[in-house]
Amino acid sequence: MSFIDLSKNEVQCKIVFYGPGRGGKTTNLLYLHQAMTDSVRGKMVTIDTKGDRTLFFDFLPLALGQIQGLSIKIQLYTVPGQVMYNATRKLVLKGVDGIVFVADSLKVQKEKNVESLENLRQNLAEDNVDINEIPLVLQYNKRDLGGSNIPILSVEEMQEDLNKELQVPWFSGSALKGDGVFETLREISKGTVKYVSRKLLSR
Repeated sequence: MSFIDLSKNEVQCKIVFYGPGRGGKTTNLLYLHQAMTDSVRGKMVTIDTKGDRTLFFDFLPLALGQIQGLSIKIQLYTVPGQVMYNATRKLVLKGVDGIVFVADSLKVQKEKNVESLENLRQNLAEDNVDINEIPLVLQYNKRDLGGSNIPILSVEEMQEDLNKELQVPWFSGSALKGDGVFETLREISKGTVKYVSRKLLSR
């Protein structure tokens, strides 16, 4: 749920990067944080768990304008991907306004991608949020491994597995190299701001 801070004339929107463990959620946020200037990004907070991390930072996207005269601040979060941390994932998802699902292109992660997307659907439903209603963008990460000896899924396979029913925007990416990272962020930011605007205007 977006939060209005009248003392700063800001609307705060929350975007969560979700997906299987080691899929590239953290790498996305680290790349974004390092690429942004100090004038728009906030401090990054890291919560380490055994073998996984939850990250958070916020930024002011200067090109997105305003909602009802209020500046827009977007907060970016990652969730831990491992199943044992589902309670943490639920906590981070609370009040979410937009989601980036980072899928792992490695063939060995095929089932983990599907399981993680279903887990997202269930966790949202428990909070009375329909996955078909909230802004959602898919990123097919690790596409840069396609020329290596490591077997990866085709984009067509990933679309069939993850996006056949949802029919949401998607991007090929390499979070490590930055490919598709800002494109993904731009798309989810636009969708989230529209979503939040509709909710605020309907109050």
